[in-house]
Amino acid sequence: MRILIVPDSFKGSLTAVAASETMAGAVLAEMPDAEVFRIPLADGGEGTVDALVAARGGRTVPIEVTGPLGERVQTYYGVIGETTAVVEAANLCGLTMVPPERRNPLHTTSRALGEAILAALDQSSSRIIVGLGGSAVNDGGIGMLSALGAVFLDGAGHKLSGYGRDLPELDRIDLSGLDSRLKRCEITVACDVRNPLVGEEGATFVYGPQKGASAEMCRTLDAAMAAYAAKLEACFADMGMGAAAGGAPLRDAPGAGAAGGLGFALLSLGAKLVPGAQLIEEQTGLRAAARAADWVLTGEGRSDGQTLYGKLPLHVARLAREEGTRAVLISGSLGPGSERLLSEFAGCFSIVEQPSSLQDCMEQAESLLYRCTRSVARLIAQAAGR
Repeated sequence: MRILIVPDSFKGSLTAVAASETMAGAVLAEMPDAEVFRIPLADGGEGTVDALVAARGGRTVPIEVTGPLGERVQTYYGVIGETTAVVEAANLCGLTMVPPERRNPLHTTSRALGEAILAALDQSSSRIIVGLGGSAVNDGGIGMLSALGAVFLDGAGHKLSGYGRDLPELDRIDLSGLDSRLKRCEITVACDVRNPLVGEEGATFVYGPQKGASAEMCRTLDAAMAAYAAKLEACFADMGMGAAAGGAPLRDAPGAGAAGGLGFALLSLGAKLVPGAQLIEEQTGLRAAARAADWVLTGEGRSDGQTLYGKLPLHVARLAREEGTRAVLISGSLGPGSERLLSEFAGCFSIVEQPSSLQDCMEQAESLLYRCTRSVARLIAQAAGR
């Protein structure tokens, strides 16, 4: 029997890679002769590098970058194939890298993402995949662009360092020093956010508060972001980059507001934004693997009615059904609306065995996931007459 294991991460407790290893061990404990295949999943957020490296047999490259608060941090990016690099905002300028009491989008920068892209270019990467989920920044990408050679100046001609607080001070942009290799590099962005850059549905008003922005700060940053966007688009237009002549402004494009405006900055560089699930499917051969499997086991930290709105397990279930394969959902917990998932999955299971605190469940996630998956595997084996 062929079992395909394709979990998302169990946020705060297990990475997708760790979850897939645990689930595989549980299946083999019940069906030692089964063929088990693992494809850890990610949607552009935390774990994107690890998931693609694991699925494609790639490698990670350690780097030191400027963290979201300006400190030097040790992190890594991935390399898959000969010339494709994978970077993610979550481990470069991620929200989890900033202590809750220090979260303030005026004082964070996306510079690390630019530094990681430079490191990949230095290693002759001709394609870069960028995961944008889970960032701590709201700087419109000026930190990233600064690292890539752009210069941002205030009214007195002083160079700005690339933090959110610099947006209201911005007067002039000089892109003449932008790394020329970017024009020859294909950039693909995994992004499930559809927000424009500015306005009530934009980056600042929708996501700024979770990054520490007050209501007044949101108003100031959104106005400054709009002025910055106009300047940056004009500069890129002069270089023959960005929106096509006569096209809609990139600031209004779906996804421009991703990661505090990094989506807009990357679009300006000529990047293509694609749904995270689509990118994972293309990069990992998920469809072919589902076609060859007898059962697909997927999961996530919490499943509820929101899972029906495009989360990765739903994508897996529908893809599996298209290929004539049954999918089972194993989640950390099942919340309100989860009964609606039964129309998509052959079965939905929670790993929680008894009333427990969230902290206890997260600490015991590995053993709970193992036991639940083993029970599911036993059921599958008995149904197959083994």
